[in-house]
Amino acid sequence: MPPASPLILALPDLPATEALARRIASLVRPGDSLLLEGPLGAGKTALARAFLRSAADDPALEVPSPSFTLVQAYDTPIGPIYHYDLWRLDRPTSLTELGWEDARDGIVLVEWPDRLGSLRPDSALTIAITLAVGDARVATMTGWPDRIGRIA
Repeated sequence: MPPASPLILALPDLPATEALARRIASLVRPGDSLLLEGPLGAGKTALARAFLRSAADDPALEVPSPSFTLVQAYDTPIGPIYHYDLWRLDRPTSLTELGWEDARDGIVLVEWPDRLGSLRPDSALTIAITLAVGDARVATMTGWPDRIGRIA
């Protein structure tokens, strides 16, 4: 399948980011990878938190940032989800110790995917979040040529 054109969405506030996360959660399936790119403070963790709460069907789910543990695992109705924060990762080979290969059977959600190196999944949905004015963000999504059109 040829690559789809990027999907660009304005996210004027946190509720819009959370709505985007819910739409993505409704389309994800085991074996998928979601890669969250953007500078510090762009909203990667907010999107991840909303995605995990939606996938778990639990709006009160506690979703700590995995900045220090590097990975948090969640059992959800759609399968296991592994939330990686690779900000502190020193090299891609360190992912072996974090169960990367086994996690790929489930769903992986990765903040700072530039640290993946050659382990970056080709079939991932990449969500690049950029800062706009005030609380607004812009999400540019690439990948998932068979599903990206259903996110908008």
